[in-house]
Amino acid sequence: MKDGLQVGDTATLTVEVTREMFAQFGGELVHPAYSTTSMVYHMEWAARKLIIPYLEEHEEGMGAAVSVQHLAPSGLGTVIQVTAIVTQISKRGVTADVTVKNQHGFIGKGEVQQAILPKAVINEKLSAAT
Repeated sequence: MKDGLQVGDTATLTVEVTREMFAQFGGELVHPAYSTTSMVYHMEWAARKLIIPYLEEHEEGMGAAVSVQHLAPSGLGTVIQVTAIVTQISKRGVTADVTVKNQHGFIGKGEVQQAILPKAVINEKLSAAT
């Protein structure tokens, strides 16, 4: 990774809840609210925004671990703000604490760990897995 990323750096992602983000399994709606699946997706995306400017041409980030607590619902049309804050940096990856809120307050929190690997290593692992 390029120099510059520091503990405390933040990245934010803002999205509006759509029907596609509702809790559903196998195409069946469970309830018309922002799903935990969507929350994890947006948490990973916000954390990824932290590393993108610092990746070398030959590197890529891969999700290594996610922990999440879904604390409150958020309905159709509400605006979700996802904020990732770097808490740890090593040669092998970056860890970020992530909070998720809407206009009513915090609706989620967790941690995202990203491994930073050479693209060649990722391609080798993917070839071996298919």
